[in-house]
Amino acid sequence: MQLSMWTYPWDIQDLGLETVERDIVQRAGLNMISLATSYHAGRFLQPRSPRRKAYFPEDGTIYFKPSAARWADLAIQPKVADVISEGGDVLGQLVRRREQGGPGVSCWTVCLHNTRLGMLHPEAVTRNAFGDPNYYNLCPSHPDARAYVRALVADISHGYKPDRIELESPSFMGFAHEYHHEKDGVGLTPEEDFLLSLCFCPSCVDRAAKAGVNAEPARALVRQWIVETCERAVPERRFPSFPASGLEVFGPWPELHAYLVWRFEPVTSLIAELREVAHPVTKVLIIDLKEGWLGGCDLAAVGKVCDGAILCAYDMQAEDVASLVTDGRAALGAGKFLGTGYRLFYPEMAG
Repeated sequence: MQLSMWTYPWDIQDLGLETVERDIVQRAGLNMISLATSYHAGRFLQPRSPRRKAYFPEDGTIYFKPSAARWADLAIQPKVADVISEGGDVLGQLVRRREQGGPGVSCWTVCLHNTRLGMLHPEAVTRNAFGDPNYYNLCPSHPDARAYVRALVADISHGYKPDRIELESPSFMGFAHEYHHEKDGVGLTPEEDFLLSLCFCPSCVDRAAKAGVNAEPARALVRQWIVETCERAVPERRFPSFPASGLEVFGPWPELHAYLVWRFEPVTSLIAELREVAHPVTKVLIIDLKEGWLGGCDLAAVGKVCDGAILCAYDMQAEDVASLVTDGRAALGAGKFLGTGYRLFYPEMAG
C-alpha cells in the first residue's frame, strides 16, 4: 500500500530533510512523499517552521531544475521558484534518498491552474460565453497550454524518475474559488457557477468543430441564461437537482448537451498525451474530485489512458468516503491504482 503526504519544498527546507523523513516514516507511518513540483499562489501558516510562521509562495512556479532542451521553442516557459534556485533542488535530494532506502517519491504537479502564466499568455486561457478570460486557468484545448504541460511531465519524469506523478488540474476549472477575493453579489447557484465555467475560447470552439460539434448555439444559450441571472433580484434555481442530476439535466437543449459531452475530449486526450510522454517507470495519476466531471474529467475514460486516480475525500463522513471509493473503483476498473486524499485540517480531521 502506498501511504504518502502532500508536502511543500519550503517545509523540507525549513525543517530539514532528515527531520521530515523521520516524521513521515516513523511518526506518520508513511512510505512516500508527494512533493509539490509545480504550484500556484497561496498563504500558508507555518506552525512547525523555525524560520517563519507565514509563507507566500510565488505564483505559478516550478520546484525542480528543468532541462533547457525540453523547453526550447515552446511559447509558454516555466519559472523556477526562488526557494529552489537559492535553496537547492529538494526533489533531487528526495530521489537520492530514495535510492539509499528512503521513502518513495511522488511529484504533485499542478498543470493548468496558473495565474502567472495566464496573465502572460491570455490567448491560452479559458474564456466564458462572453469572451471574458479566466486568467487562473490555461485551457486544455489550447495547443500552447497542452505543450507546456507535456513538457512539464516529460521533464520531471525523465529527469528525476519519480515513482509517480500526480496531475492536479489537467482540466477546466470552476468559476468560484479559483482566484483571490472573489465577489459575485447575486448568489450564484451551482448550475450558474457551472455555466460561467464553460469555456468558449477559440481553441475550444475550433476543436469542437473538428469533432462535429457546433459551439455557437451552446454559447448563445449560456449567455442568455447568465444575462437572466444577472437581472434577477434574488437567486433562483433553474435546475434544482444539479449537480446530482449530472449532464442529463441539459438534455432538453441538445446543442448545449452535445457541447458538454464533447468537453470531456480535450481533458482525456491531454491526460493520454501526458502518460505517453512520461518515463515508463513513472506512474501517471490524476487528482480528482467527487464531481470531477464538472471540469471535463470523465473518470472512466481517463482510467483507460493513465495509471489511476487519487480521489479527494475532503470534508466527508466515513460513509461518503466509502461511496466515493466504490464509485471510483467501478469507473477505473480493477487494474488501476485508486487512492483517496485527505486534508489533515482541524476540525475536518479532529482525531
